[in-house]
This record gives sequence, C-alpha cells and structure tokens, in this order.
Amino acid sequence: MPEDSIDHIDFEALNQRAISQPLVTALYTADPSAHVFEGRIYIYPSHDVDAGDAFDDLGSHFAMEDYHVFSMQEPQGPVTDHGVGLHMHDVPWVSKQMWAPDAAENEGKYFLFFPAKDHDGIFRIGVATSASPAGPFKPEALPITDSFSIDPAVFKDDDGSYYMYFGGIWGGQLQRWRSGCFNADAPDSPVAHLPANDEPALCAKMARLTSDLLQFETLPQDIVILDEQQKPLLQGDTNRRFFEAAWMHKHNGLYYFTYSTGDTHFICYATGQTPSGPFTYRGRILEPVVGWTTHHSICQWKGQWYLFYHDSSLSKGVTHLRSIKMTPLAHNEDGTIAVVKPYADHI
Repeated sequence: MPEDSIDHIDFEALNQRAISQPLVTALYTADPSAHVFEGRIYIYPSHDVDAGDAFDDLGSHFAMEDYHVFSMQEPQGPVTDHGVGLHMHDVPWVSKQMWAPDAAENEGKYFLFFPAKDHDGIFRIGVATSASPAGPFKPEALPITDSFSIDPAVFKDDDGSYYMYFGGIWGGQLQRWRSGCFNADAPDSPVAHLPANDEPALCAKMARLTSDLLQFETLPQDIVILDEQQKPLLQGDTNRRFFEAAWMHKHNGLYYFTYSTGDTHFICYATGQTPSGPFTYRGRILEPVVGWTTHHSICQWKGQWYLFYHDSSLSKGVTHLRSIKMTPLAHNEDGTIAVVKPYADHI
C-alpha cells in the first residue's frame, strides 16, 4: 500500500487485525524465500536497514548490505537466527544493494542466489555456496554470466532440472535490457524505456541452470503471461502485468508462476503446462499489504502450502523497513488459489 495512503492507519489496531505476525522482530527483514531443507523450514530474506539514502522510485533507499538466514522446526514455531550468511564485503564484484535472494540445494550442497549492483551500477546475479543451509556462504568471484536485473528465484522440476526466474522493472533495471544489452544512456527514471501502455508488457526472464547450479545453461528467455483471449498482457494492464518478485511452484502437475504487480501492490498468479510457459493469468493470491512493496514465496510443509510475504506494519508503514510473515495457502480443486487478505477487514 502506498505511503501516501497510510496516514490514517491505527497501527495498533491494524496489527491486531493482521492474519499473521512478524516472524522476526529483532531486525527488519523482507522478500522471504522459504524452503524445506534437512527437515526444517529455512527462510532467506533481504535485510532492511535505514541507511539514510533518499527515497526515490529507483529504490535507492533499499540499501541492504547482507543476508541473515532464519529457520524454524515447524510453522508457528520459534525462529532461529543463524546470523549473517553473506555480506557485500565478501563479494568482490558487489558495490551496493543486495536485494531479494533465493536458495537451492543440490546433492547436499546449498546455494544462495542474490542480486546486487556491480561497480558500474548494473544489477547482476551472483551465487554463493555452503555445506549447510544455514551458511555461511562463500561467493563465486564473478556474477553469473549473462545475468542481469533482480529477484532470482530457483525452481527444481521433477526431472531434476533447475530453472532461474528473475527480473524487475523500474529500479530493477529490466527496462534497460530491451535491446539485449544494458542501455547505459537511458535516463535515470523508472519509466524510461518502458513499452507504451498498448504494447506487450515487459516479461520476467527464465534460464535453465547448469548441473552445478553456477551458470546459465541457456540464454534467458521471456516468461509470457497471456490474458483470457490468449494474448500477451499489455504494459498498461498494471493490475495484472509482471513487475518483479517472480516465483515458481508446481501443484498437481500444474506450474504456477507467481509475481508482484509492483506499483499496484498485488501478488498475482498465472498457470502453464511447462516451466517455460506460456502462462495464462488466473487471478490474485495476496491483496495489498501496508508498505509500498510486496514480495513473496510459496513453500510446502507436510502437505500444507504456505505463503511467505512481508509488510511494514511493525515499522508503522516505513516502506524500506519491512517484516516477514507467513500464512497458509489453499489450492482449490479447479486449480485456482484462494485469495489471501492480509488483514481481517479492509484497511
């Protein structure tokens, strides 16, 4: 929910009406990526700090520098903070802004995927490894070749293939890559080089990973979202088009591509028959939360699906000081997902 609409909110009453409470209160956390590793739920969020940077639509005030790793034995159980899993000072190519990460496991080895700006101010995606899901993680010396933009999310399919979904517009720079290479001459504006409202929307990207999960095996391709007439969503369809926060999960043989609409503050989903799509828009998963951003992950624990998300209720609406939360998620028999309303009534 935009900051200009929170002045009237009674945050004490809001928190009483919230369907879930922050999982972590000792520090601010956001963009939770949740996975079940070694019989525990592990959460890999970004770590919000108040660095004093100016607020702008390019996200300069999101000046995160490190990642903490959290885990719990079961939903609603005590949360363990395993400390800093990776810091920007450990990564030679990173200059600033370690944004939303994700994690994966392969043959007993754990991988942390993360976006950050390099020393040219361009977002790239890096990878770090550990023998433990709790870290600490050792980064590769260079970012993944041909990687760009933000919000990596790694999905393992039933055949053992791994795919990375990524991308984000505005501050995530996806619009600067429309020509296939970074447009360094683009004006420093979130709307520069976006398609026109009546043109197909910018798409999230997907690449299959190599068997060691350290590089792209294929070049990134578009993840196209279709409307009810099987035509690509348009850039002006801001309530449905992709903005950032890609995630993939599979249920009953159906692939669910979920994402944030950014400036309209919804988490939406589209379904397809393959991990590369195309995907058909199906609806919303999460209604707007307090705070400008919305970012999620979806994880299954003992047959029950859970939605992990964040809001800014603990910081009383401060956009860049968020807190991670979780709530059950229900798939309906027809393949749709029940919409989650984060507060007991409209705020």
